[in-house]
Amino acid sequence: MAIRLRPVGEEDLAMLRRFKTEPGLIGLDWAGFRDPGTVDRRFAADSYLGEDDGGLIVEVETGPVAAGFVSYRWGQFGAAGRHVEIGIVLLPEWRGQGIGWRAQAMFCEYLFRHTPVHRIQAGTHPENIAEQKALEKAGFQFEGVIRGCEFRDGGWRDGYLYSRLRS
Repeated sequence: MAIRLRPVGEEDLAMLRRFKTEPGLIGLDWAGFRDPGTVDRRFAADSYLGEDDGGLIVEVETGPVAAGFVSYRWGQFGAAGRHVEIGIVLLPEWRGQGIGWRAQAMFCEYLFRHTPVHRIQAGTHPENIAEQKALEKAGFQFEGVIRGCEFRDGGWRDGYLYSRLRS
């Protein structure tokens, strides 16, 4: 199944609103209801292609149909250690088909080609075995446990950190 990454279009806003308002749609990352209006305001501001954060649509070319969204956010370690953290969310009907790891690998190649980033990192939940395997297939290496980093489902939870370097 062929996939591609493309900028967010108006036709994608309904899917992005769903991610903010449907419990369980984004799996373990559900953190309660969020303002669906932020989707339209963000699209109007920069079409999700901001200087510090944003994302692209994961599209299955047969159709074509939007299967999900990959996101980026710039961060920094120390005085000169800028990195990008990426994330992905796929609609349930597109999970388990190899789309996620391929989209994340494509996204890394895109970022390495079009930005000076050296380090790309991604976090996931210890219980999300599928995402751990996807990250490793996409060229990421496990770095370790980030203790108590996320408040989810009524408690503080650990996370797993992965990274991929330009070199």
